Amino acid sequence: MAQTSYATFTRGNLMRHVTVMSLSTGFGLMAIFAVDLIDLVFISMLGHHHLAVAAGYASVIMFFTSSVNIGSSIAAGVLSASSIGADKDQEAREYATSTAMFVFIIGAILPLIVLPNIAFLLSLLGATGDEVELAASYLWIILPFTFVSGLSMVVVSVLRAYGESSSAMYPSFFGAVTNAALDPLLMFSLGLGLNGAAWATVAARFVTLAIAFYPALRKHLAFAFPRISWLFRDFLIVSRLAVPGVLTNIATPVGTAIVTREMAKFGVEAVAGMAIVGRLTPVAFAVVLALSSAIGPIIGQNYGANSMERVHTAFLNGLKFLAIYVVGMTLILFLFREQIADLFDAKGQVRSLIYLFSGPLALASFFNGAIFVSNAAFSNLGYPSYSAWINWGRNTIGTWPFVFVGAAIWGAPGVLIGQALGGISFALLAIWLGLRVIKNKTRERTKHRFHSEGRQRWFRKSEQPG
Repeated sequence: MAQTSYATFTRGNLMRHVTVMSLSTGFGLMAIFAVDLIDLVFISMLGHHHLAVAAGYASVIMFFTSSVNIGSSIAAGVLSASSIGADKDQEAREYATSTAMFVFIIGAILPLIVLPNIAFLLSLLGATGDEVELAASYLWIILPFTFVSGLSMVVVSVLRAYGESSSAMYPSFFGAVTNAALDPLLMFSLGLGLNGAAWATVAARFVTLAIAFYPALRKHLAFAFPRISWLFRDFLIVSRLAVPGVLTNIATPVGTAIVTREMAKFGVEAVAGMAIVGRLTPVAFAVVLALSSAIGPIIGQNYGANSMERVHTAFLNGLKFLAIYVVGMTLILFLFREQIADLFDAKGQVRSLIYLFSGPLALASFFNGAIFVSNAAFSNLGYPSYSAWINWGRNTIGTWPFVFVGAAIWGAPGVLIGQALGGISFALLAIWLGLRVIKNKTRERTKHRFHSEGRQRWFRKSEQPG
């Protein structure tokens, strides 16, 4: 089959593709999460523990809305990558555009549902008193701009589908730089405090969107002029990917909410310690979190090009890369655990939770990463519902019983230990299912190819004279 210049992942060394895409995507995410971490440092400098706690509760709600956006943007990446691999460039543009329209609508409606109920939602997480008021004020600034964040995620997903590893990284990086530059100005110079951090985040979202759109349009004309008719035409196929994607990603903040509520039983220090660990985890393991987005286009392009052997190899290479990265990062965290704790002026229980994370517990990130790699295979090979089932299982029956028992045995540290242990069985299930899906798809494609070749031979034979 003829290949376009866009289908870069259908040729070349797969481990190199996995490494480049994972690191570039991960560094972009790391920049965002590093700014979240800096936010927490600045908030800690305000000198009030309840501000950090309020930011922790707000992060859970923001994680929920971001998960909806991420799940929706999965459809854009999957459909674009498959179309590009199959040499259908116009189809890829139309899918990218219709998905962006869906995300814009969802991003505009979601705050209208969440904000009127924000106090109730925060109370469900265990927030009380000033914590509810501060977190709500923060969220009333950020959540109305959910559509901006959603659009930028769609554009970045489409850039990755075209193999643009660096162009997909820059929007996140410059958005993070904007956030980091505005934080001290708004929080301290203008005296806005926690709300200053919120406005800095809003500004960063607009910067991210602008920088993402520029290469997508200039280099690839990756989007077409929107047409309302495409919403109706593509509704079913986009929904088939977007709805399981949203359900998959919503499961994570549900699990986080369960852990947060359980940790809240041990007091403000325990929640503050968990909030710091919650910000450290995505910074240290941003590359792990990026694996689904990074490997998805590689699997999608090769599936579209009918290169199932490369799909299988990409899946295994993703797991190998994951293991190497997690072991290396865990060692770094362990060596610098004291400095990390000092950065937050952590003492007592807060410090003990940071030390717990910056040791063997960090190795559990491998199992989360294995689920992300498997989710990429499920979404791109036509089984997106598998991702939803795995993630919901991991964040419900794979979370609550374990954190409950862990808390009963070891107290606040047991909550984090239980959360880590709960993910192992679901990670192994995800790997097994991922390999099985690839095997089944390979068998289907091989059978279809043999039937097609057989029909072609029959037609050629029937056209011969005599």
